[in-house]
Amino acid sequence: MQIHVVKSKIHRVKVTGADLNYIGSITIDEDLMEAANIIEGEKVQIVNNNNGERLETYAIPGPRNSGEITLNGAAARKVAKGDILILITYAIMDIEEAKNFKPALVFPNEETNLLN
Repeated sequence: MQIHVVKSKIHRVKVTGADLNYIGSITIDEDLMEAANIIEGEKVQIVNNNNGERLETYAIPGPRNSGEITLNGAAARKVAKGDILILITYAIMDIEEAKNFKPALVFPNEETNLLN
């Protein structure tokens, strides 16, 4: 049997932009993506602490050390600049593997979204 487990989490980042006219996705500072072991195109669950919205999209890298967190396309309607988000990815693995797996947990600076 295989189960879904948390693979990575970027905890409490601030939305820096919302671009309704972009095709779709979430733009994430590449430093944050790397720290959280998130790859370009990977499915990301987005939890908005300000309004309770939960949605899924895919990650695209933003400029390194920029702190950028931009929701693009239709997802831009689910956030406002300054909202606090939790970004989560999941992996599918065997139960025995999951028992020993340690997710990448990233806690950036809440004001700048940069790694401390």
